[in-house]
Amino acid sequence: MSRFEGVTVSDRALQNQFMPIEFRNLKTKFVSVKNKDGKVKVGDLPPLMVKLKALSSAFTEDEIKQKLGESYDDMSNEIDFETFLREYLNLQGQAKEKSGGQKNSSSVLKTSSATTLVESEKATYVRHINIYLADDPFLKQFLPMDPASNDLFNLAKDGVLLCKLINVAVSGTIDERAINTKKVLNLWERNENHTLALNSAKAIGCTVVNIGTQDLVEGRPTLLLGLISQIIKIQLLADLNLKKTPQLVEVLDDGNGDIEELMALAPEKVLLKWMNFHLKKGGYEKTVTNFSSDVKDAKAYAFLLNVLAPEYCNPLTLDTKDATERAKLVLDHAERMGCKRYLSPEDIVEGWTNLNLAFVAQIFHERNGLSVDSKKISFAERITDDVQLSRDERCFRLWMNSLGVENYVNNVFEDVRNGWVLLEVLDKVAPGSVNWKQATKPPIKFPFRKVENCNQVVMIGEMLKFSIVNLGGNDIVQGNKKLIIAFLWQLMRYNMLQLLKSLRSRSRGKDITDSYIINWANRKIKSTGRSRQIESFKDKSISSGLFFLELLSAVEPRVVNWNLVTKGESDEEKKLNATYIISVARKIGCSIFLLPEDIMEVNQKMMLTLTASIMYWCLQNSTEECETSNGYSSTYASDASSPAPSVNGEDESSSLCSEVPSLTIDDAAPDVTVSSSQFENGESTTVE
Repeated sequence: MSRFEGVTVSDRALQNQFMPIEFRNLKTKFVSVKNKDGKVKVGDLPPLMVKLKALSSAFTEDEIKQKLGESYDDMSNEIDFETFLREYLNLQGQAKEKSGGQKNSSSVLKTSSATTLVESEKATYVRHINIYLADDPFLKQFLPMDPASNDLFNLAKDGVLLCKLINVAVSGTIDERAINTKKVLNLWERNENHTLALNSAKAIGCTVVNIGTQDLVEGRPTLLLGLISQIIKIQLLADLNLKKTPQLVEVLDDGNGDIEELMALAPEKVLLKWMNFHLKKGGYEKTVTNFSSDVKDAKAYAFLLNVLAPEYCNPLTLDTKDATERAKLVLDHAERMGCKRYLSPEDIVEGWTNLNLAFVAQIFHERNGLSVDSKKISFAERITDDVQLSRDERCFRLWMNSLGVENYVNNVFEDVRNGWVLLEVLDKVAPGSVNWKQATKPPIKFPFRKVENCNQVVMIGEMLKFSIVNLGGNDIVQGNKKLIIAFLWQLMRYNMLQLLKSLRSRSRGKDITDSYIINWANRKIKSTGRSRQIESFKDKSISSGLFFLELLSAVEPRVVNWNLVTKGESDEEKKLNATYIISVARKIGCSIFLLPEDIMEVNQKMMLTLTASIMYWCLQNSTEECETSNGYSSTYASDASSPAPSVNGEDESSSLCSEVPSLTIDDAAPDVTVSSSQFENGESTTVE
């Protein structure tokens, strides 16, 4: 497979449509039009694309602008490099048609290849959905879908399919009681489903930057297939870690020194390691490094299946000289050992990365061929983290990836140790704070360069007034879990409060603090005539879930179905309420990463993020005319006729959604020092 040093996209099959030098040139040109905020907008593309050789002779700048306008209602929308590549290939195809069929082999091959890829992926994902959702009470009336039709795009338009598919990937992510499942949904209900799906996709690790609800409503093929691909990939790779499959320790060489390295690998890298482990046993002389060019002749698959299921071996598989025929025999072998057939021989021979990865993952699930060495498994089980650290790691990993960082985070504690991904996050949260000239991009050979990166991370933390008394760059390099979590919590909290600060122009008032957010929530609930209140984010009454359900109902009355709400007295009732809360919050537009257990156990940090997220959504969606609880109109120009503030600051007849005070930088940092002892004692870093 061709190598693209330092330049990659998440869809490697898309990347493989370009020669390395062309790919890098396109990346350079794309970066050259970034604005001062580091973003590229759709409107920036026409003057760039009209200068590209493949397009310059076919289109004028205005024509390119018109064609892009057919896909994007707002030319000021941000666009990422991957989407730019897809638009480029699309215009290449149109340029070919416009030229009247003149032969340009490079352009023809790429356009044809891209179209074939879309059709192959669609057919594969349709078969996957037909298998895994066949018994779904609601969707079974629409299944099976025809892989050759546009059934997938049509069925996905109401959002139900995506929500159900997410639950197949990670069970229990969405409370299905929150999904709108009528046969005919209005626009509002469709939008709610898509909002729920997108926020839930982020919560299982999908990258959904630059994908909006309108894209899903319209069923845009490339965006929809890209999202479905990520969801299915997460499902198929879910067990490729030592926690779920401790037998994976067997793929290491003798000794335990490489276990931490294995834990740090991305799931697809673990899958490659597993595959090569068996290939070596089977006598295959090459090392497979990708799911594209290294497997397209199907020989590696033949060796792998002969090792895992020799009873179904067909001698003709390796004897045949035709790659397509060999691929067919490989799929026959896999089907006999229990793998569902939804891949075609052509998909293997074409080297479609996503589809081949899915095939290997399916083989792993059906028969991983690993032993049950009790000593090795026992060691792997002992290295797992404590429950709270695991939850925190999950939350921050998902949050970091949701920001759209270029380097996907698979394991926070391992991936932050070179400092680079933390610098990426800091640059997203506090644009302009990172001095990239003094940063070293991975792969980093020299340890002192990692320390330099991490020292800059700590320095920026000090600049943002984080409390980092016991944190040094070397602590991050060494992977001090508790100090890393403490720093990330301050970073996440800072980001959250900065978002609230961005809306302060709508009103005026006090600084935003934890206590202010609590008071806002209490007043908001009281404005509806209810009396439930909390004193802090440690209030044990939160565990019932009723406080958050009343708050959600207060900001959006129609979103909570009270017939589904329990009293929240037993653990089972609390779990039902907590699961419902998370889905309802995501349904209205909150991007949150907590678990039901965080509500049931009243995790102080997560309660703050949940409340602040609801507050932020409310402020974003408030009307200009509504008044704040302090009596100020959101159009707060000097006006003698404006109502005076109420004495107690709680005007129950007014809406609280427009109430946004100012925020000082000091409020972005929790008033505690970062120390591991706090976490060992179960303390939180959020203390008023």
